[in-house]
Parts: sequence; structure tokens; C-alpha cells
Amino acid sequence: MSEKFEITNLNMKSGMTLKIKGKIHKDVNSFTINLGQGQDKLNLHFNPRFNESIIVCNTHDGNSWGQEQRDSHMCFSPGTEVKFTVAFHSHEFKVTLPDGHTVTFPNRLGHDHLHYLGMVGLHISSFKLE
Repeated sequence: MSEKFEITNLNMKSGMTLKIKGKIHKDVNSFTINLGQGQDKLNLHFNPRFNESIIVCNTHDGNSWGQEQRDSHMCFSPGTEVKFTVAFHSHEFKVTLPDGHTVTFPNRLGHDHLHYLGMVGLHISSFKLE
């Protein structure tokens, strides 16, 4: 079972960037980064899936998921060290992957202040909010 890294009092405002450095667990099929208001209200669900060789982004508003956005640019693999950023803008998220590729996902829920960060499947060595 993967460890969960969670912050419930994140103070991420539109215009800020989250920098993440860590190691993907070697025994996982995917890892997840969630940003939003809480576990049940996610503005960004970022989920690279190794078994499908796809990156899935989505939103979760209460009890329902939105429509998945899929990006076939997979540059992650289990057991590797990673460094990437998540830029939060009022209308979108820009996730810059370790190889420089950018995944853009709309801010469908429209919040301009995020309070929740949850990560599963990664051992976090550092994160910084700028």
C-alpha cells in the first residue's frame, strides 16, 4: 500500500506554482496528485497510469467525476526520481513534466484559492509553493 501525503491547510492562490521532487514507488501502477478544496472537491486530479501509458487529468465535485482528459505523453516510470511543477492560474493548471512537456488542464470548478493537496504513490523529498 502506498503512503499518502496530505495537506489540508494549503494556501495556494491563483498565480502560484507548486514544485514537487520525489521518487515514484516501484510497486505502483500509477501515482496521483490532487489539488482542490478537500478530498471530495478536486480542481485537479493528476494521475499518470503506467499500465495504460497515459496521464489522466480530471475534476471531482462532490460525488461525481468530470470528463477525463487524457495525454499520451508518458515520461514517468515506477521507481524513478522525478521533479515537476504545477502552475495554478485562474482559468487553468499547467503541469510541467520532468522532460519539459506541459500538460494543460482547465480550472473547471473556478476556484482561485486551493486548500487541499494530496499525493499517493510518491515518496516526497521536497515540495515548495511559490
